[in-house]
Amino acid sequence: QVQLVESGGGLVQPGGSLRLSCAASGFTFSIFGMGWYRQAPGKERELVATISSDGRFIYYVDSVKGRFTISRDNAKNTVYLQMNSLKPEDTAVYYCKAGAYPPYWGQGTQVTVSS
Repeated sequence: QVQLVESGGGLVQPGGSLRLSCAASGFTFSIFGMGWYRQAPGKERELVATISSDGRFIYYVDSVKGRFTISRDNAKNTVYLQMNSLKPEDTAVYYCKAGAYPPYWGQGTQVTVSS
């Protein structure tokens, strides 16, 4: 069955870094664009970054540009989100999404940025 499993979240101080991973199985990962989304308490889920199936086309929401990097390894069926210079406002549950129709979602991983 289709699975997207996020990992790498945790508690980090402001200015710190985390690397999220999303391991995919049960579908042909390499043909789909992938995205990272986040949802903070009391807020709607928002798009953070996307990457095309071949990795050539990448998009970031303005609030993370220059701090976050999305990448993928199609040989490992995994998409990554490197997060640097983290801020308290980055605190959220982070989800990965595969651009299938209907889309596939992971279960999320908590990222907490706090001193």
